[in-house]
Amino acid sequence: MVWTAPEITRVEEKLTADERTTLAEFLDFNRDTLLHKCAGLTGEQLARRSVPPSNLSLLGLIRHMTEVERNWFRRRFGGEADLPRLYRGTDDADFEQADAENAEADYNALIEERRLCTAAVAGLSLDDTFVHPRWGEMSLRWMYQHMISEYAQHNGHADLLRECVDGVKGS
Repeated sequence: MVWTAPEITRVEEKLTADERTTLAEFLDFNRDTLLHKCAGLTGEQLARRSVPPSNLSLLGLIRHMTEVERNWFRRRFGGEADLPRLYRGTDDADFEQADAENAEADYNALIEERRLCTAAVAGLSLDDTFVHPRWGEMSLRWMYQHMISEYAQHNGHADLLRECVDGVKGS
């Protein structure tokens, strides 16, 4: 049996809410958007590098965002600084090693990482900070904004990649 990425229902963020809720819901909407763009595709389709010469694929984006989530939420704010990278090798291992045979596991790893990341910062204030070795002190507020923009950027890539894979355009 061939694995296919499941359909996902994106929940629109509330139009009036406190700052924390607004940031969390915008992030969740963007998280779900990436998965929405993958829905209905097989592992082979997700792993296809459909915009040569780029090494980007939808599966690569899933793997990349799993690592990005893990890095910012768990390593930085969650105090798990020694948490190993999931994809080892080159800096582009997230993309270079994307393999259709592992699509279901990689997809599920993102789902699980999202859950763990949400839990890692659940009790923290937006004003809580950590010190990044290169850039200095950063707030959880900043990190939410950064993650929203990171997903938005890659969701734009996902639009193009999906259209090249099977012609589906859109939201």
